[in-house]
Amino acid sequence: VWAGVSGAFVLHVVLAVTVGSLLRQLPERPVQLGVACLFLIGGVVLLRGVDAERQGEQNGAPTTSFRTVALTAASVVGLAEFGDLTQLATAGIAARYDAAAAVALGAWCALATVAALAVTVGSWIVRKVPLPMVRRVAGVIFLGFGVLTAIGALT
Repeated sequence: VWAGVSGAFVLHVVLAVTVGSLLRQLPERPVQLGVACLFLIGGVVLLRGVDAERQGEQNGAPTTSFRTVALTAASVVGLAEFGDLTQLATAGIAARYDAAAAVALGAWCALATVAALAVTVGSWIVRKVPLPMVRRVAGVIFLGFGVLTAIGALT
């Protein structure tokens, strides 16, 4: 998971440094509504995944490969983080200083460190709490964030 997320952050940072200043020109409401949709879709996928996961366990589904997990993490995080505050902040810093490589390296190191902490804590939680419960709680949280983000965009 960390490898996939860290790989996604490379693209995330390169995009921020390269075209970040253009992202600031996008209207705020459509961006917020897009983020709300991503949260809502993520919540539904997580909640629907609980039943599919149970079915897979009953059918003796094979374990997932490193490559599949890394690519899934990279694509999900890459899409979810596109245009977020971190990317905009990175773009702003890159616009202020004439040191794109230093900004990119610093931003990537920070993001990779946070991802390592998230993977570590997530692994601990999954060992202590049944995965279907983790998915259920995460799905409800994502739905809540989606609703709150949509309300914020529409008011």
